[in-house]
Amino acid sequence: LIIMFILMVVMRMITMMMVMMLMTMMMMTMLRMMMMMMMMMLMMTMLMMMIGMMMTIMLQMIRVMLMTMIWMLMMMMMMMMTMTRMRMVMMMMLM
Repeated sequence: LIIMFILMVVMRMITMMMVMMLMTMMMMTMLRMMMMMMMMMLMMTMLMMMIGMMMTIMLQMIRVMLMTMIWMLMMMMMMMMTMTRMRMVMMMMLM
């Protein structure tokens, strides 16, 4: 009986560890994805800025700025769509 009990405890511990590992892995992947998105955004913004600087005309600059804004918004929307669950969790945390 004692042996059985010990085995049960060990099994539970292992299962818990596995679950924790999975959770951590998920979090890491999410973080990595977010980081990648941020990097892409930065790169795109930089490119847009460069183009804007090249085109000295103010209209072009404004257009570029608008484009960047729209692009960022779109990216954010995409992120939200992909991470609805994550957003829910964040909302809960905020609440």
